[in-house]
Amino acid sequence: MSEPEGVAAHRSDTGGAGTGGAGTGGAGRAKGRTFLVTGANTGIGRATAAGLARQGGRVYIAVRSREKGEEAVAGLRASTGNDAVFYLPLDLADLDSVRACAADFLARGEPLHGLVNNAGVVRARGLTKQGFELMFGVNHLGHFVLTNALLGCLTASAPARVVTVSSDSHYSAQGIDFEALRRPERGITGMHGYAVSKLCNVLFSAELARRTTGSGVTTYALHPGVVASDIWRRVPWPVRPLMMRRMLTVDQGAATSLYCATSPDVAQDSGKFYDKCAERAPSKVATPELAAELWKRSEEWTASGLGARLGALAELVLHAPAATTGGVQEASGSIWRSIRPWARRPARRIPVFRRAIAGREVIPLRRVAR
Repeated sequence: MSEPEGVAAHRSDTGGAGTGGAGTGGAGRAKGRTFLVTGANTGIGRATAAGLARQGGRVYIAVRSREKGEEAVAGLRASTGNDAVFYLPLDLADLDSVRACAADFLARGEPLHGLVNNAGVVRARGLTKQGFELMFGVNHLGHFVLTNALLGCLTASAPARVVTVSSDSHYSAQGIDFEALRRPERGITGMHGYAVSKLCNVLFSAELARRTTGSGVTTYALHPGVVASDIWRRVPWPVRPLMMRRMLTVDQGAATSLYCATSPDVAQDSGKFYDKCAERAPSKVATPELAAELWKRSEEWTASGLGARLGALAELVLHAPAATTGGVQEASGSIWRSIRPWARRPARRIPVFRRAIAGREVIPLRRVAR
């Protein structure tokens, strides 16, 4: 399929998004900045991670499968020439895994300048581990928890951006039946639930923008285009190859994600919706009132207080002086005790994090921004 004009212009400016072709235009735009991209072992996510790595960024890819994640890391390092690509385990259908992923990243004591909420599923049926409709749970709720858990770190690292991959499918959603989000998708095609989850992405980004006004954190939701990626893997085989013939490539689909994550043109914007590297009006259903209601429900459904504690920890690790006071020691120890049940590895296996939160060492900012 031919490339949309806005996408082509941005790809030319950034030197290409995908895993092939070096490109030099826009190189260095991400240099010295750290990014986390979910679902980056394949498809648009991998092309986005490649674009960021090629521009000089430190890139963490958060992936459910360790094997696929480590394979993607090796491939991205080889194709981009950037060794600063790393793997984090993340299963968005399990909020315990989401919290553990956030704790794992914060344990590394790094800043975070860009979070790309890219991972998603379509035509999926079932429930998440915590009992939410699967597409809503993976596409929205998992990213809601991840973003909030990392928001303190993003704020401390500002200017920072949160980019959420939505879809123009959100235009077909007529609203949100909140009761239906606690049971499996019942539609014949599964596209109704997908449209609702993508509407939630748009609403989430808009409400996050409202809540982070003046903090240095800006937010973006986007439609990547209809892309021939693994998101269509549940479509039956005889139909899938025919359907995908006229779709965009993953490199073309990643262009708007990269635009929102790195372009100076949108640095002062927040809470808007983008398509083909340009602003586009979202659905009229995406009202501030519905966004506030979705946030309230999401917060209640995921309540544990962990996000606030992770944010507080990020502030301590990033900004506390090397010689900590008794108050900081006591606070950081309390935060660690509340987070530790979510961590997948013993504290002795993450010594820098353990020393930091125990008050024996708080990492100075000059060591974080390496």
